[in-house]
Amino acid sequence: MNSKARIAGLGTYVPGNILTNHDLEEMVDTSDEWIVRVTGIHERRIADQNQFTSDLAKEAVKSLMRQCHVTVEDVDLIIVCTTTPDFSFPNVASQIQDAFRIKSAGAMDLSAACAGFTYGLHVANGLISSGLHRKVLVIGAETISKITDYTDRTTCILFGDGAGAALLEFDEEHPSFIQTIMGTDGSGGEHVYRSAMSNTMNGTTLKGTDKLVQNGREVYKWALKTIPEKVTELLNLANLTIDDIDWFIPHSANLRMIEAICERLNMPMEKTLYSVDQFGNTSLASIPLALEKGIKSGQIKKNDKIILYGFGGGLTHCGQLITWPY
Repeated sequence: MNSKARIAGLGTYVPGNILTNHDLEEMVDTSDEWIVRVTGIHERRIADQNQFTSDLAKEAVKSLMRQCHVTVEDVDLIIVCTTTPDFSFPNVASQIQDAFRIKSAGAMDLSAACAGFTYGLHVANGLISSGLHRKVLVIGAETISKITDYTDRTTCILFGDGAGAALLEFDEEHPSFIQTIMGTDGSGGEHVYRSAMSNTMNGTTLKGTDKLVQNGREVYKWALKTIPEKVTELLNLANLTIDDIDWFIPHSANLRMIEAICERLNMPMEKTLYSVDQFGNTSLASIPLALEKGIKSGQIKKNDKIILYGFGGGLTHCGQLITWPY
């Protein structure tokens, strides 16, 4: 199916509270020098105690409307991608519908962990291109800090909170989406999870915790094997090479991981955008945050070819080759 969807605008939001590496030195056995050396992270943003995923999502939508001069009242579907919803139900998307008085929109949440934003774009592109919808609001928002174990020095140094919102519209003549690739390795689900009703997975007994648990070493190994292979496959499907790509925006899990992926791809870091240094690992919000930085800095220009690649818990991944529309 040829794409008929155009990205009409993007907005982002991060909370005002800054958690620095020096702050973490007071909380766990770590140091600024070690965190920067191992992860590339300098600071991250943390939601207030009474600030939740829906609040971040609303602010991202306001940013989208303000910066791109678009409206959302006539959106016919809202997709919120998150692993940290305010409630098990109702979904966050319903709260967005109410907040912006969107009269005739379906509303659903999508859970694909750190790949969530690219999954949301993929679903929206498919629904618009098929003719089922004409205007879809895709939001990626996380308050990972609320499920972070701040006694675990291996994970608490990584995560921050943030949100991004994209508006997709029907446009048969100037579609944004060139090619998409996605996949899953469910056997690796036990390497990054938040337990809830069940405490077993693939025959393994999990830690009984409501906090995020991650085996960073195993996730790193999977990402380094999978993402370069799939980016190459994505390019082959589009009959393009690395040299044809203007910008690569992978999930900002860890700067050292991004560097290793780029090395395997022969992708220059000068053509790679990330948000992890300033905001930490914001899960699925990391890609829109990096994309927004590129737009505001003037690095990203109209008609640039960009690869967005989300990957994480599941283990899931989804990559998109797009043409930037403005």
